[in-house]
Amino acid sequence: MTKVLYVEDNEDNVYVVKSRLTRKGYTVLVASDGAQGVAMAATEQPEVILMDMSLPVLDGWEATRRIKAGAGTRHIPVIALTAHAMTGDREQALDAGCDDFDTKPVEIARLIEKIQALVTKGRVS
Repeated sequence: MTKVLYVEDNEDNVYVVKSRLTRKGYTVLVASDGAQGVAMAATEQPEVILMDMSLPVLDGWEATRRIKAGAGTRHIPVIALTAHAMTGDREQALDAGCDDFDTKPVEIARLIEKIQALVTKGRVS
């Protein structure tokens, strides 16, 4: 069973994504701000992180940088999930250390494809 850490402060988004992924057999842990996300990445060791970019306490850009800088967490793939869909936002997310990028509203089938691609890649490496 794939363990996913979803870092998101919007309760409606958490409800929709968590329930849809759980129904597909994923274990979904939730952090409500970037600082909690960084801490949970280290303690929970999820197989993939879904990172909102607009977060309280510590934004998703900085949270991703910290996760990718940590010796115990840098291997965890991060998918940016954001309403930021302007030109350059994808590049900014990748520059911060995200392994992939997707926009809100989330299309679950596409998100699951991205999760599976990164998890499979991590198991092969």
